[in-house]
Amino acid sequence: MNKPKRLMAGSKIAIISPSNGLPIVFPGIYELGLQNLQHIMGFEIIEMPTARMSQEDLYRNPKWRADDINECFKNDQIDGIITSIGGYESVRILPYLDTEIIMNNPKFIMGFSDATTFLSYFNLLGMVTFYGPSVMAGLAQLQHLPDANTQHIKSILLEDHYPYTYQPFSTWTNGYQDWVNPNTLGQCREFHNNEAGWTFIQGNTIETGCAWGGCIEVLEFMKSTVYWPSGSFWSDKILFFETSEEKPTPGQVGYMLRNYGMQGIFQQIKGVIFGRAKDYSNEEKQELYQILLSVIRDEFGASKIPIVVDVDFGHTDPKLIIPLGGLVQLNPTTGEIVLMESPFA
Repeated sequence: MNKPKRLMAGSKIAIISPSNGLPIVFPGIYELGLQNLQHIMGFEIIEMPTARMSQEDLYRNPKWRADDINECFKNDQIDGIITSIGGYESVRILPYLDTEIIMNNPKFIMGFSDATTFLSYFNLLGMVTFYGPSVMAGLAQLQHLPDANTQHIKSILLEDHYPYTYQPFSTWTNGYQDWVNPNTLGQCREFHNNEAGWTFIQGNTIETGCAWGGCIEVLEFMKSTVYWPSGSFWSDKILFFETSEEKPTPGQVGYMLRNYGMQGIFQQIKGVIFGRAKDYSNEEKQELYQILLSVIRDEFGASKIPIVVDVDFGHTDPKLIIPLGGLVQLNPTTGEIVLMESPFA
């Protein structure tokens, strides 16, 4: 894996809008996210041309969005890149990405949801990328999320203590308060206790592999394209999936997973991590877990790989940061998920 340089206080972070122009629609929450990156994380901010571009211009010009990413990797003054927010069609920027420039200048790049497209593609090409909070969704809410969340972000991005054992957060929420009302900026919806943490629903042996995945619906956009992995890429991977705010049913998730089975992927991987499904009831979560077992274990015979569910990443908050290409260990006996080595050079 081609690893980026570690960040530090004062690192220059570029902000891009590769999917949707929500910063111009909700400038208050966007500005709050920028302030948190500066004052809490200690970064310097560089806004790229797409950062505050209109939704219409972004939609009509996927090349402009890709050009921003290309420039970020080309520019020696930029240390890292974070997305402003997600969206639904960043897959259209992939043909315009200059992969030679990007791979020759590995840098920290983080986002989630629709950012799955280029994060997974860059990792396919050999670079470690980071699935984690965006400016408007996760970073703007730092003051209203558990303190352990801020410490986790600093531990992954700024410190160098590995192996790093992920810990469940004490509470979690399905989303945010009104982004228009200035009195609720950065505040979250109702919090729920997380005493149970995550759960291993299958597996009894310790398995280690390189993490790869993202938003399961966005990954569907990539299948059968040249940006989709094939062959030996899947060997010794630990797949991680999460569902978006569009809330696919447990049955629909099963349809998506069945396709992985038909590609022979479950026979090659070392484990599966599934994020907490946003806005699912307890009954829907139980149905989802049964479908995971039904498809992975029963239909395709992968009965021994660890499967862990309800993990704190994706479209609920707080969000753990998972590096695509990071070496991860799953321990069903202790219930631990461990990042075994630094994702930075």
